[in-house]
Amino acid sequence: MKEKRHLIIIGFMGTGKTTVGRELANRMNLPWVDTDRYLEERWGFAISEYFRKFGEPAFREQETEILKEILQGPPSLITTGGGIVLRPENRMMMQRQGWVVHLYAHPDEIIRRVSGDGNQERPLIQGDVREKVWRLFREREGKYDFADLKLDTTSCTVNQAVEQILAFWHKNTFNS
Repeated sequence: MKEKRHLIIIGFMGTGKTTVGRELANRMNLPWVDTDRYLEERWGFAISEYFRKFGEPAFREQETEILKEILQGPPSLITTGGGIVLRPENRMMMQRQGWVVHLYAHPDEIIRRVSGDGNQERPLIQGDVREKVWRLFREREGKYDFADLKLDTTSCTVNQAVEQILAFWHKNTFNS
């Protein structure tokens, strides 16, 4: 079994993965890779456009390939798209090669957050945001359970989340 070398942040959309990841990157001595941004940079266009052109199954395949590539690289802080957990192979790879932190929030808070960000870059929730968030939330229930740390961001500040993740990281990387 490979040694866990990465800190991986997973969670449903709107739980703070990218925001917390950005702040963690400022505080840790690890390169930061956001899988969604990495894919967009590689393609030269937004994920929403990729969904329109090629569909979700093709996107999930690309997401898996990029995850494999990143996990083979140097130790990193990795933030993922919310649906990366849909494929069992992705969950297995992340669990084997990284310390996984699951950020979660109550669906009503997620709806508030994603409604406020314009959500045009969120292809899975176009239209009735409330209905689509609740549907996806139910479909993905249990898919994040493999995480080493679960952190509720419903009413937690970015700094509080970062402090808890840093404490977890130091405990597991310096005391193991």
